[in-house]
Parts: sequence; C-alpha cells; structure tokens
Amino acid sequence: MCAGLGQALPTGNLTVIVNTGDDFEHLGLSISPDIDSVLYTLSGRHDQQRGWGQADETWRCMEALEALGGQAWFRLGDADLATHLLRTQMLREGLTLSEVTEQLARALQVRHRVVPMADIPVRTRVLTDAGELDFQDYFVRQQCKPRFVGVRWSEDAPPASPGFYDALKAPALSAIILCPSNPFLSIQPILGLRGVKDALRSRHTPAIAISPIIDGKAVKGPLSKMLGELGKQASSVEIARLYSGLIDGMVIDQADAQQVAAIQALGIRVHVTDTLMPNAVRQHAVASEVLDFVRCLNQ
Repeated sequence: MCAGLGQALPTGNLTVIVNTGDDFEHLGLSISPDIDSVLYTLSGRHDQQRGWGQADETWRCMEALEALGGQAWFRLGDADLATHLLRTQMLREGLTLSEVTEQLARALQVRHRVVPMADIPVRTRVLTDAGELDFQDYFVRQQCKPRFVGVRWSEDAPPASPGFYDALKAPALSAIILCPSNPFLSIQPILGLRGVKDALRSRHTPAIAISPIIDGKAVKGPLSKMLGELGKQASSVEIARLYSGLIDGMVIDQADAQQVAAIQALGIRVHVTDTLMPNAVRQHAVASEVLDFVRCLNQ
C-alpha cells in the first residue's frame, strides 16, 4: 500500500510510521525488518516475488555461515547485510533509530519520510500454546505453527518517536491511513504507544483502514490462522471491530461487499473496490481510490 501511496502523492507528502516491534538483534546486528521493507519498497529495491528483502539478492554470506554451523534460520541477503551493518554502527555511535532511518532513506533516495514508531526498543512477544515466544522465533523460525493466544510488548505504553508525534500534530495532515497489515503484529504495537489512541480519537482529519482480508483469507501472512485460533471469523467485519472507535472509514474488497452493512453498523463508512495489489499498476490504482475516499470523508 505504501508503494502505491508513494507513487500517487507528490514528494514529501507521505509520512510512513513503521512498526518496530519486530526489531531484534541477530548475529550481533540490529535488524529492523519492517523499516527495511518500507525503505526498499519506496526506493524500488523490494523483491516483489519473494515479498521481503531486496531484489536480485545473493546469499553467499548465509551459505558460508550455514556451512560453518552458524544460525542461518533468519535469512540476510548480501546486499541487505550492508543495511544492517551500517545501522548497527550508527546506533552504537549514539544516533537514534529515527536519525539512522532518516540517513538510510536519504542514501536510498526515498522521496517520502519514513519514521520508526519509537526510538526506544519495543519488542513484540507472542503468546502461544508453546509458551511466550520472541516475535521472530514465532514468525520465522517456527513459521507461526504454535497456536496464537495473544501478544504483549516489552514496554508498557512507551513514548512514540518525536517524528511520529510531529506527524500526528502536523497542520498539513489530511488523513491517517492504516495499511492492510496484520492488526495484532503490525498495527497494535503502534496503537499501543503512549498517547496514540487518544490522538486518533481526538483527530480533526479522517482515519481509514484498508482490510487485509479478502474473501475470508489474509492476502499475506498468518492473520487468518490467528483470528481462527482466537475464535474469531477471518473477515473485514472482524477487522472493523478491532479498529472500531479509531477509524471513520474502511476500504474492503469487492468479494466482501456483503459485509458493508455490518461494518456501517459500527459507524464506519465503507468503500468497496478490488483491493488486491499484485503489481505497481494496481498499487497506484488502489492508492488513488483510497485518496479519493479520503477526500469524500473530508467533505
């Protein structure tokens, strides 16, 4: 979604607030998977086919590490390693994660602002029937196989990054868009930061969400499985319930048009379209429709 918005908006008119609950240290390096995905996407380096990392990646380092008996379960491509090496160095020199991200974005020639949700470490812990797991252990090493029970975070309502606060208070802010991400793993860590939900409830600009569910299935990732394990239906209505009171509008896929009335009953306006975005053309088209929907809500 951010790729389409990046195409549709003039340079500098988009600020992407990125979840850092997935961040962790691996092989002595500071890894920020979601930040890197956004940076690679907005700079045109993202691997569309694989869904993560950089395109045209090579894996010589991981192959050598595995041959030596090292931990290669979290795959770091050769070009991707350069990002982690530089981030780790700058953090050790005393820069904040926001400052590091800004420098990386500038080096990658990203046209829009990319801001981590927080500068202090906030680590997502996944509660499962196999016990409490580090996020990457659950998501990557164990491939989301344990039964999902819930999430908690290493910090209780930590402060948002200064750039996040500035974006929420910016006079030019015209909309807040929750991209079609996993509410539990990608959005809730952001909403759990100190003052964020209050800011959303007292906003003077529309807030909308794009449903990550199409016809009872998540487009990507374990969301359908997680909802089922919580005894909830994998549907756009359920996503709307999770965001109820925080958003004014929701974009859902045409396959779920029969759910419009149930979502509207929650006080949320709905726009129906083809939300599947397999390529840049569709990303731009959906982003343009989302921005038109925002303009309607602003009237």
